[in-house]
Amino acid sequence: MEQWCLILGCMAASHQQMTKFNVAGAHMRFESLKKKLPEPIKKILRPVRNLLVNKKDSELSFWKSRHALDKGKFNNSHYERIMLAMSEEHNQEFLKGKIVADFGCGPRGSLAWANSALLRIGIDVLADVYADEFTDNIISHGMIYLKSTEKVIPLPSAFVDIMFTLNAIDHVNNFSAMCSEIIRVLKPGGIFMGSFNLEEPASPSEPQQLNESIIQEKLLNKMEIQCYRITAKGTGETYAPFFDGIIPYTQGQEGILWVKATRTI
Repeated sequence: MEQWCLILGCMAASHQQMTKFNVAGAHMRFESLKKKLPEPIKKILRPVRNLLVNKKDSELSFWKSRHALDKGKFNNSHYERIMLAMSEEHNQEFLKGKIVADFGCGPRGSLAWANSALLRIGIDVLADVYADEFTDNIISHGMIYLKSTEKVIPLPSAFVDIMFTLNAIDHVNNFSAMCSEIIRVLKPGGIFMGSFNLEEPASPSEPQQLNESIIQEKLLNKMEIQCYRITAKGTGETYAPFFDGIIPYTQGQEGILWVKATRTI
């Protein structure tokens, strides 16, 4: 009971903690305590937490904790392996001369590896906040960080050749609107590569609980699918099943979907 009370206390105080120097430590302590709770208790507390915790504060808190763990310089070396695997490519030659974007990029430099691209754009609703908070990191990535809103990506239509999104689109408030925006800014024939967490319970920073049906309806119906891979979650590294062997997935359980598709209209 003491742990549960402490979790609730952490949630209630979280908005104040976000503005303090020790935000990274507070976030890590919260996550550690959360892991100790039985799943039935998590289900009871989850709606309370979602009401108490501000979405943008929760996002920033996560990245501050990650920044502290990475000792002040974000580690982004893993993105190349993951994004090439999503693309079914062995090297970055397919990016040569292309405008490449990552929707929901965060501040970590997700496209820093893609130096053969003509232009690398990181799209995030908190891009301006990240620039202020993690300035030295942001300016070292060789990327343009573009602030999106919850309704529009401020880019011309049919502008992007290749669009990535990696466990990000469940972070938006309006899933339908942002799917439409991703399609709008992608050139006809442009390539979309998406990684989606399926049936993951909604949280302050991830208000959408996604499933195959809604992704198909709002996004993939307007594209031609080139590759569709789905796995149940593993027990180790998040994307390990895509490299070590897909784990059979049962509809309705938590899993991860990787899609490669092209815009047809």
